[in-house]
Parts: sequence; C-alpha cells; structure tokens
Amino acid sequence: MDLRAELLKSIWYAFTALDVEKSGKVSKSQLKVLSHNLYTVLCIPHDPVALEEHFRDDDDGPVSSQGYMPYLNKYILDKVEEGAFVKEHFDELCWTLTAKKNYKADRNGNSVVSHQDAFKLWCLFNFLSEDKYPLVMVPDEVEYLLKKICTAMNVELNSCELEDYLCQEPQGQGGLTVWQFLDMVNSGRFLRGIEQEAISMAVEEVYQEVIEDVLKQARSPHGYLWKKGQLRRNWSERWFMLKPSVLSYYMSEERKEKKGSIALDKHCCVEVLPDRDGKRCLFCVKTPSRTYEMSASDTRQRQEWTLAIQTAIRLQAEGKRSLHKDLKQKRRELREQREQRKAAKEEEMQRLKQLQEEKERKLQELELLKEAQRQAEILLQEEEQRRRQQHEEMQKTLEIQLREAEQARASMQAEMVLKEAEAERQRRRILELEDMQQRLQEALQQEVKARQDEEAVRYAQARLLAEEEEKLKQLMKLKEEQEEYIIKTQREKQVLKQEMENKNKCLEEAQKQLEEVRVNRQRVDQDVMAAQRKLRQASTNVKHWNVQMNRLMHPIGPGDKRTVSGGCFTGYQPLLSRQDSSFR
Repeated sequence: MDLRAELLKSIWYAFTALDVEKSGKVSKSQLKVLSHNLYTVLCIPHDPVALEEHFRDDDDGPVSSQGYMPYLNKYILDKVEEGAFVKEHFDELCWTLTAKKNYKADRNGNSVVSHQDAFKLWCLFNFLSEDKYPLVMVPDEVEYLLKKICTAMNVELNSCELEDYLCQEPQGQGGLTVWQFLDMVNSGRFLRGIEQEAISMAVEEVYQEVIEDVLKQARSPHGYLWKKGQLRRNWSERWFMLKPSVLSYYMSEERKEKKGSIALDKHCCVEVLPDRDGKRCLFCVKTPSRTYEMSASDTRQRQEWTLAIQTAIRLQAEGKRSLHKDLKQKRRELREQREQRKAAKEEEMQRLKQLQEEKERKLQELELLKEAQRQAEILLQEEEQRRRQQHEEMQKTLEIQLREAEQARASMQAEMVLKEAEAERQRRRILELEDMQQRLQEALQQEVKARQDEEAVRYAQARLLAEEEEKLKQLMKLKEEQEEYIIKTQREKQVLKQEMENKNKCLEEAQKQLEEVRVNRQRVDQDVMAAQRKLRQASTNVKHWNVQMNRLMHPIGPGDKRTVSGGCFTGYQPLLSRQDSSFR
C-alpha cells in the first residue's frame, strides 16, 4: 500500500465526518478549513490563491467526494513527500474530526481502551482494512489483529467466541467497520479480566510494530542491551529499536535522547560472538564501514535480536520497506487463493451435483426406454400374430382364387377354339375387303386425276380473266389521268392568260411613265441651256467690271495719261478671275 492510499483512507474518514446530513457532500467552507489543516500537518507550502479560487462562494452548493478529489490530488497529495511530515500528526487530525461524530464508549458507559488507544486501533484498522470504500476489515484480519494484541499480553484469544460474535454482528461489504471493531473491543468480551494499562501497552507495542515498522525493541522486565563504544571501547546500556532500514539506540525507553543509529542494507550481516570481557550472550552487526558489538541479557534475547536483524537485512535485500505490508499482502493473496479454492470447490460440487442430476435423469430416461421397449415388444408380438392371421386368410383366399382361375382357364380354352374359327372367317373377309379397297383406290385415283385436269383448266381461265380485269383497270386509270391532265392544262392556260393581261397593263403604264420622263428630260435640258447662257453673260460682265476696278484702284502719277475705257478696274481682274473660277 503506497503513501497516497494510506493518506486517502484517513482523509476519507475526515470527509465523511464533515458530511453531517449523510448526503455524500460537504460545504465548501468546511472543505476549505480541512484543506488548510492538511496543508499544515503534511508540511506543504500553502497556496491561498488556489484555495480561495477553488472554494469561493457560488451557487454550486456542497461538493461531493468525487468533486473534491481533483483539488486534493493536484494541490495536496501530488506535493506530499514521504518523510517530510509526521504521519502520526496527520492521523491525529483525521481521527479528531471523525471521532467527535462517530466514536462512543461501550453501551454500558465503560471503555476498555482509552481514547489514545482507540486512536491507535483506528490506525491499525486503516492499515489492515481492504483497499475499497467504505472501509471494512475482513474477519481474518480482525482475528489477526486481536491475536497480535493478545500475544503481546501473553493471553490466548478465544477464536470460537470471536467466530460466534462475527456471525451475530451484521457485516456490510464482507467485514466490520472501524466503529463496529471499536465497539467489539470496548465490549470486553475478548479482553475481560485484563487491566487497561496492560491493554494500552499491548496496543502500543502492536502499533509500533505494524504502523511504525518496529521489528524489535527491548522490553522493560528483561532490561536493555549493552553496546560497546567505538572510541573508548567501554560498554554502555542502551534502549534499542529496530526498523527495516535502521537500528536506533536511545538513553532510555522514553526515546527522548537518541544516541545513534546503525543503517542497515543488503551488505550488512549479524553474527554470534563467544563470551569475553565479562560479557555474555554477545553478537555483532557488521556494516560496510563498521562492526557494532552488543550484549543481551540472556541467550533467548540474543536469538530474538539476531533473528530480527537478519529479517531487516533480508527485507532490504528484497527491496521491501515494511515487513507487515509484505505480510498483509501475502495474507491477502492466501485469502484470495482460499476464496478461489472455495469457489472452485463450490463450482466442483455444483458440477458434481449437476452430473448426479444428469445421471439420475439419464437413469429415468433409461427406465422409460426400457418400458418403451417392453411395450414395443408386446406391440410387435401382437403385430406378428395379426400378420400371421392375415397370411393364413390370404393363403385361403389365394387357393380359392386358384381354383376359380383353373375353371376360368378351361372355359377360356373353349372360347379360344371358337375365337380361332371366328378369326379365320374374319381373315377371309379381310382379304376380300382389301381387294375391294384396292379397286376403289384405283377408281378414286382416276377421278382425282380428272378433277385435277379440270382444276388446271379452271385456273388458266381464272388467270386470263384476272389479266383482262387488270388491263381494264389500267385503262380506266389512264383515262382518268388524261382527264385530270386536260382539266389541269385548261386551268393553267387561264392563269397564264390572266398573267399576260396584267403584264400588258403594266407595260402600258411603264411606256406612259417613260414618255413623261422623256418630256421632263427635254424640259430640264432647256433649263440647263438657259442657265449656261446666263452664266456666260454673267462671266462677261464680271470680267468687264474687273478691268474697270483695276483702273480705278491704280494711283495716277504726274504726267501720266491713261485712258479709262478699256483698261479701268484692271487691278481687280485677278480677284474677279478667282471669283469666276470659284463660281464655275
């Protein structure tokens, strides 16, 4: 069982103690306080931001155990380091929360164990309980724990009385809850007549052995162990405590002043030494760095210590950290094997029972088959007798039929003779009929030939009539086509005549229009000729006026004598010439 599983068991009790209404949910304020206390006892750095953020007030209401597990795993259990905190302080916190609600003294008001012893029994219960919730301890583990406590007190446990008690006590999930276990211890049924101090010492011893992994420690009546010093080589009395990985020694059994420790590993060994220096029952523990010599009070104590130290070295060699965890796992495996064997045995018994039932059923079926066989034999005998009677009756009937058949044979032979005579007459009659049939066939063939000739003539006549009728139809068709062609020709002739008349009318109209065009052309020609005459006259006038303008525009010098006529306006002649050319 790892550290996380051990812590979860104690936290489960604290969570269920806060669930006052037994609804499986706890208010966020209570979980906030619980988480803060877990931070403290587990020596984990506080994360107030995550704590406030996760458990802030909202409308979600209380939180179930499944809802609390993500925060518990992420912010608490994942940060736990083994050896960084005191496991007993953590268990005391969870025990305080759950004991206020659930732990009570026995029904009579008297407690066999003290409150502190009840806490240690609660821790032992958690260690030995099954790894499933709600936590219970199976009867085998209950008996084992009680035997350990009784052995520590040198008292023998009454197993029969314990078995009777477990049978009477209602068990849920196949075992006792921790509160049922504490009630059973407080009832005094198994620890009657023993003082509370002795019970407390026994519980403390078992607690140290199982929970604190103390394999061996010195007991008060038998004294301490003597240890030889390394430097001064003197012998000192020390209180020793053995755990799987270390052998520690103190000044006294209160364990307040620790004097030293011996680390154990697979390379260490323990040996028995002969008596010397006035010391007896000597033994030594050899480590790779040093050898420790010790002396016990007697041989038995030396043997107990050497065996215990050898057990611790063996655990270190096998890589196991706790003897009782290993023993618990082995007991669980043996219990599972026993359950498997029990289940296999029950299955075998069930199979044998089924085989017995099957055997009985087959015997019954065999009896039924035998009875059916007897009935079948009786029916077979009756059937054989009936068949024999039928055979005899059939044989008698066949004999009667045979006699009747002989009589019928004789009468049939007589009839056969008569039939043969009749058949002879019939043969002669048949020959006559065949001769007559042959003559009739010859006559019939002649008649058929005559009819065939007649049919050939009639066929030729019908063919000629058909040809004549076909030619007549062709002639009538040609006549109808000729008449239709004549009618069509007349119609086309009328259409052509009408078209010729229309074309003549159009031609006359065209001739009239042509005459009109000719007349209009002559008139236009005359107009053109008149316009040409006017143009020539205008050109002449323009030239004249140009000459005059040139003369008028030319400056007159002294002594010049120029005539105006014929040469006036000569300066403007180029301009007029240009105007005349543009007009043209």
